[in-house]
Amino acid sequence: MKLNHNLYSNLAFNLAEKNLGKTNKNPSVGCVIVKNNSVISSGTTSHNGRPHAEFNALNKNINFKNCNMYVTLEPCTHFGVTPPCTNIIKRKKIKNVYYNFNDPDLRTYKKAHNVLKNVKKIKKIDTRYKNFYKSYFLNKVKNFPLIDAKIAISKDFFTINKKKKWITNFRSRQVAHLIRSKYDCIVSTSYSINKDNSLLNCRIEGLNNNKPDLIIIDRHLRLKKKLRLLNLPNQRKIYIFTLSNNKKKISFLKKKKIKIIKIKKLKDKKDFENLFKKIMKIGKGRILIESGLVFLNQLFRYKLINNLYLFKSNKFLYSNGRNNQSISFIKKLKIKNKININLDNDELFEVRIK
Repeated sequence: MKLNHNLYSNLAFNLAEKNLGKTNKNPSVGCVIVKNNSVISSGTTSHNGRPHAEFNALNKNINFKNCNMYVTLEPCTHFGVTPPCTNIIKRKKIKNVYYNFNDPDLRTYKKAHNVLKNVKKIKKIDTRYKNFYKSYFLNKVKNFPLIDAKIAISKDFFTINKKKKWITNFRSRQVAHLIRSKYDCIVSTSYSINKDNSLLNCRIEGLNNNKPDLIIIDRHLRLKKKLRLLNLPNQRKIYIFTLSNNKKKISFLKKKKIKIIKIKKLKDKKDFENLFKKIMKIGKGRILIESGLVFLNQLFRYKLINNLYLFKSNKFLYSNGRNNQSISFIKKLKIKNKININLDNDELFEVRIK
């Protein structure tokens, strides 16, 4: 019987998607083991990046001899904190290995073919998940994070409702929490957080309420002291990037277990690139921007945004709506890729910027 490569490959990607944003600097990988056209085992990259998906799928009391493996990324061949995945693949006598992307890590890149000589076939196969590892490739090849953004607008393109806190409905906000869970940090500004008293976490049952980590751009340390996020049990990491030397405010924030990271300036494109490189150095390779138009416009102007999640309400705000800066960049976008999801008349678009 002919193997359905697409079926098993898609299953592997579905597994990998569950842990996006939760595997630290390692990529989120999915692995499926098939015998006689039935899936007999599977694995994903563990939280914080180890063990790897292949190890998790094969480290079981099952006879894997002559099985086929479907894995989203080329199996690693190098020794790091853990042994290479190719070791357990050989030991378990896997017959064929099908993978979708070469690993850009030079310690492994295109080396699995040579290492897995006892495997009958190791083959790279196509997938419809073309951009799945965009963040990992940026991290490894460019040493730069993936930067996506989220924004909500009314039907008449306002981002602020003068009468209510929210632009979109409850269902849209729940989906926004789910989107957050796929990133390892949220980046916002002290202005946005002060205005909304926002928590910027994942408040969905089954997800970690204290994730993802939060990075606040606060040039002059104007973050209010009585914000909700400063008075929660400190179970996630919060970083503040600032130009300020206000010792009293820094002392207060450090007592709240907040990490202060100094930056010299934040004026031009080079400064913003250096900011995100600093964020990359603390292990954040998948970033979601949630801020007002002022900060977001700067990132668009400097062409730093990769993808935009655009939540659009079905309601007009008219005189009850306003923007604190121009929204022309959104109006110029080709808003076509609507995500097929029930949002009670709201709409969600995923717009690829670059």
